[in-house]
Amino acid sequence: MHLKHGQYADPGLEPAVYNDFMVTDKSDSDTQAAAKSSSTSTFVTALWLNAAVFAAELVIFTILRPRFKSVYEARTITPIASKRVAPMPSGLLSWPLAVWRADYEDIVRVNGMDAYFFVRFLRMIALIFLPIWALSWAVLMPVDAVNTSVAGKAGLDIFILGNIATDKQARYAAHCGLCWVFTFWIFWNIRREMAHFITKRQRFLISPEHARSVQATTVLITGIPAKYLTHDALHSMYSHLPGGVKKIWLNRDLKELPEAYDRRLKACNKLESAENALLKMAAKIRRKQLKKSGAAASPSTPPNNNSDGAVDPLTRPSHDHQELQDTDPEAQIGLAERLVPAGKRPSHRLPAGFMPFALPLIGQKVDSITWAREQLEETNALLAKGRAELDAQGTGPHFAPPALEPGKKEEVSDKDAEKEVQAAHSYPPLNSAFVTFNTQIAAHMAKDTLNHHEPYRMTGRYADVAPQDVIWSNLGMNAYEAKLRMLVSYAATFALIVFWAIPVAFIGVISNVQALCKKESWLAWLCKIPPVVLGLIQGVLPTVLLAVLMMLLPIILRALAKFEGIPKRTGLELSLMTRYFMFLVVHSFLIMSLSSGIIATLPQIIADPSSVPTLLAKNLPQASTFFLTYILLQGLTGTAGGFLMAVTLLLHYIKLTLLGSTPRSIYGLKYGASSVAWGTLFPGTTLLVVIGLGYSIIAPVINGLVCVCFLFFYMLYKYLFLWVLEQPASADTGGLFFPKAINHIFVGLYVQQVLLAALFFLAAKGKPTPIPEGALMVVLILVTAIFQGMINNSYGPLLHSLPLSLVDRIEARPLEVPAEQRGAGGKGGVEMEREQRGVQPAWERAQQEEYSTGASASQAPMDAKIAAEKAHYGKNANAAGTGDGRPYPFQGNDREEHQQQQAHAYPPSSPQDSNGDEDEQDMKQPEEHDYGFAHPAASRPQRTVWIARDSLGLGAEEARANRERGIDVSLADAEMDGTGKVVIAGPPPDEESRA
Repeated sequence: MHLKHGQYADPGLEPAVYNDFMVTDKSDSDTQAAAKSSSTSTFVTALWLNAAVFAAELVIFTILRPRFKSVYEARTITPIASKRVAPMPSGLLSWPLAVWRADYEDIVRVNGMDAYFFVRFLRMIALIFLPIWALSWAVLMPVDAVNTSVAGKAGLDIFILGNIATDKQARYAAHCGLCWVFTFWIFWNIRREMAHFITKRQRFLISPEHARSVQATTVLITGIPAKYLTHDALHSMYSHLPGGVKKIWLNRDLKELPEAYDRRLKACNKLESAENALLKMAAKIRRKQLKKSGAAASPSTPPNNNSDGAVDPLTRPSHDHQELQDTDPEAQIGLAERLVPAGKRPSHRLPAGFMPFALPLIGQKVDSITWAREQLEETNALLAKGRAELDAQGTGPHFAPPALEPGKKEEVSDKDAEKEVQAAHSYPPLNSAFVTFNTQIAAHMAKDTLNHHEPYRMTGRYADVAPQDVIWSNLGMNAYEAKLRMLVSYAATFALIVFWAIPVAFIGVISNVQALCKKESWLAWLCKIPPVVLGLIQGVLPTVLLAVLMMLLPIILRALAKFEGIPKRTGLELSLMTRYFMFLVVHSFLIMSLSSGIIATLPQIIADPSSVPTLLAKNLPQASTFFLTYILLQGLTGTAGGFLMAVTLLLHYIKLTLLGSTPRSIYGLKYGASSVAWGTLFPGTTLLVVIGLGYSIIAPVINGLVCVCFLFFYMLYKYLFLWVLEQPASADTGGLFFPKAINHIFVGLYVQQVLLAALFFLAAKGKPTPIPEGALMVVLILVTAIFQGMINNSYGPLLHSLPLSLVDRIEARPLEVPAEQRGAGGKGGVEMEREQRGVQPAWERAQQEEYSTGASASQAPMDAKIAAEKAHYGKNANAAGTGDGRPYPFQGNDREEHQQQQAHAYPPSSPQDSNGDEDEQDMKQPEEHDYGFAHPAASRPQRTVWIARDSLGLGAEEARANRERGIDVSLADAEMDGTGKVVIAGPPPDEESRA
């Protein structure tokens, strides 16, 4: 979800730049007038218009909020209990007070550290600008406006630095003095917030929820030399660290397996869609048959009974069809064939030849269900064969070397060495590996220490890596190639920043085509087209093109970051944040400010080139009026639009109607909460900070608007992150976007100080000369640079690493288990703690099962676990029923049947897995614990095909047919009524463990 002030930051600026300043056939005086920033009347109009829109949107939001909780309180109705939050008060007018009183500290629990620090950043900026607003309005506005004036200045222009006459330049001392005061006030806030950030982040890192996770104890290492690409070599290297190594995951070139994995997922999607389309078609045909025969059942008659109470063979549930097949010859024909003619079954076309996608009327037409089943059978067999080979060679996801004492070197037999050679032949290792340690501090030490004695060897080390965050395609990159790619990537980024003005300027030309067609003879034909068409070309087309252009920019920048070889998706967002911010500052702020000052004075510059410095000093501040209207737009209309979410509300129900054809798609549309992309949201926000700081002294009116704007943003995002949005846990960096945002504040300070110094020096011809003020600004620039260096130097090393001084405070440290309480195997420390608390990874449990005495010990807790989950989902189904308090009419054995099948497909749990709260924490991240850091193609099972149960019994019949071919299918928590409408009462079967 990209809200207005993040999404439209740049598009809102660019049209004004190129529309206002295109060369036309007007006179010089008219051109100069058109080039100036928005007038006072324009600002007042914008203020009233945005205020009216703000009020109207908030009124509509207040009315709609209680009625559309799936949009405005999405986190309160999700079927997954661990993601659910308490609802807002039900009163119509209670939400403003509820949002104001809500503690933003709760965002950490609901949406993680990144969301928390974003909201805290908004709060910090509002608090920074509050005293700046008061002082600047009390001091600078009278200094700029009272008893001084410059010809042509009126309205808001009298409150800018450029309104000080040349004989009153002693007043510049006030601007210089307050700039120093404001800068040190900002320094104090930055120092305080960075101290809070480090403390909060370190508490997060050592918290039990994080410290005990596989993510916290695993390090990704890239650029590993061939000599160390074995379990033995890596284990020997890292076994000297505290606690030793728990497991090593070598990344391998899996060749055909990733492609087969993608094909299988595509086939699952196709089969799920086709099966539910078949059920819908069967229901439609059945309705027509009943209508035609006049035998439509009355409301009191069950849909699967005839008028005499006998069960209709066509509507008998599928579990009765086996008995039918023994007595009724017609039952030998499949139920699907009897209900749906072959010509009406779901079908699609395959891509023709080398084409990557299919086109209508081109390519072979196939039955979708048959094709998907064949694809699943083929890919399942291919993946099973590859995984069996990996497991046989000791390199699969469930392989774990014997545990060793810390510091003891692993002894590898000739047989083990032969397995390594075979693995290298079949699936050769890439130059990267995941190393999981027994302790969190060992992982951080492995990341921070020098790992190899040769240049560019094992230099890429990444801690706190989540399996879902890994970009698998970037794990095999050579270190030298990665460096070269980084240079190319940033060179392309800078080139993009420089040359991006070309397509934007072309859009500006289109917006002024009517004037150009009169001026340029080769465009004269455009003046002859109908006025309506010309209006569309000049008014609508530029806006659409610019919006598309701005949508493409983050995609291009993100692709450049991926090309660089960054191995984490969160790393891509961090890199995108830097690149996108540079672009916005250059194009949306600097070019806008400079072009406004230059173009506004262009006729006078041509007449008297020697007057350039003086004219720029007087006219450069005038661009501030445009930024005033822009901040008004973001703070009022943007904030209210973020609350209302009109487009989201409209699309939500349109998508449910048009795209809600399967249980999974309906669940995603109804309960799939939106998230934000930090790489674009943060830069759009910090750009406003740069604008505010850049003009805080030159045009103090902007300070009040920025303060109110960020106060509204704070309220908006506190509401969104507490009740609406959902950030994936795997995408959380622990707040690492916040220090980057702090450095963006320094950019605003530099812009402010450089701009003031330039204006003071450019006004040197006046009396008295402001040269001393300019010199003081140069000194302030140096002071700011020194302070920034101190902040980065003092806090930089603490951003990513866990210091040794916190080891004794880690709440997840191994338990001190007395010798008499240890098991027969002498287990203690991490092993004992994990077993007692139920956070033992599945691959470790599977290894221990080889030494268990039988299945009965583990089957009992599994049965209890299934029963508990069944009870939990039964409660959820009742809670999310038909809307009037009645539960959905689902048969209770559907989910139990599916869970019993899954119990045999996965490694059994240890007896300790039934321990209450810790077991719930373990279930929040099943992929980490069950599959570790094995590539999805080498570990993940087939995604469950979710089909709805229907009154005709066709869904159950299709599920049975799929299971006979080895395809995992579930009918749980989804039912299709007689009209073909699908109703769900729980999450998808493959997400149930996250409840």
